[in-house]
Amino acid sequence: MTTKDDLYIFAGTSNEPLARRVCDYLGVPLRPTHIQRFSHGTLQIQLGDSVRNKDVYIIQSLTAPVHRHLMQLLMMLDIARHGDARRVTAVIPYYAYGRGDKKDAPRISISGKLVAKLIETAGADRAIAITLHSPQVHGFFDVPLDHITSLSVMVRYFRQQDLSNTIVVSPDMGYAKQAVKLASALHLPLAVGAKMRLTDTEVEIKAVLGISEDEAPKRAIVIDDEIATAGTMVEIVEALQELGVERFLLAGTHGLFTGNAVERLNALECVEAIVTTDTVYAPHAAEALSKLVVRSVAPVLGDAILCNHEGRSVGELFAFWNRDVASDQSSG
Repeated sequence: MTTKDDLYIFAGTSNEPLARRVCDYLGVPLRPTHIQRFSHGTLQIQLGDSVRNKDVYIIQSLTAPVHRHLMQLLMMLDIARHGDARRVTAVIPYYAYGRGDKKDAPRISISGKLVAKLIETAGADRAIAITLHSPQVHGFFDVPLDHITSLSVMVRYFRQQDLSNTIVVSPDMGYAKQAVKLASALHLPLAVGAKMRLTDTEVEIKAVLGISEDEAPKRAIVIDDEIATAGTMVEIVEALQELGVERFLLAGTHGLFTGNAVERLNALECVEAIVTTDTVYAPHAAEALSKLVVRSVAPVLGDAILCNHEGRSVGELFAFWNRDVASDQSSG
């Protein structure tokens, strides 16, 4: 019979608070990791407990400094593999190279695939990720990858709010499928922006499909996979304001808040809340964004880890909205 005695969880330095929440949820200790950085820039890492014949999970978000955190992950996977772990799983709450999903210019790397191969080569037998920027990155992994969603966390939060005269908005077609699921779970209408990316920090919203000036709701939930520079959020808010929307709830799984995102968001007085999860550890944003609401994905990750450890399907982590919607409709 499978028990938690041989379930060992380690974490790199990118998001130890989330790793501890996952361990608290599962009722297991976070195993010690010793990391030393030498004067010439290299790392030395030692796992604090023997992993021989253990089911090992290494939690590491690929956040800034991305390449240092990636190297930590690769070294920890390699240590677990050579330490004779029974199975090694890379748990990557935020996969920074999710945008590197295609060759859209001459002589560039499809970096999302390259990083997937590095993770496999280092020793990962499988991987768990949350809300990849591009779903096709899933196919870059030749080992099993559980691509789970944080939408259940978002649904629970928004169901506690007053959603009268509210619409769900996806800034572009790339996240429209997930926005459809959120709108369905909340029984709200949906609109989609027509976005064009100009640079890494600048976008243009040419139109918003599914909403008109004559019938514009007063409030919008704008949902995207991540909030980085906040350029997309600022543009979609301005486009919706022109149509008559007055109040906004901004939501994104990965709250990176890079560049001048904090200043941009604080300047939006029409925003009631900025809702994100703890896939990214961003204390600078927590201190500076008064409207920031952070909800933990620890239960979602914990359930995914436990399903893998016990050899059960993770399908229920994908289908929550179908079950919830069906339940609501049957009781209504």
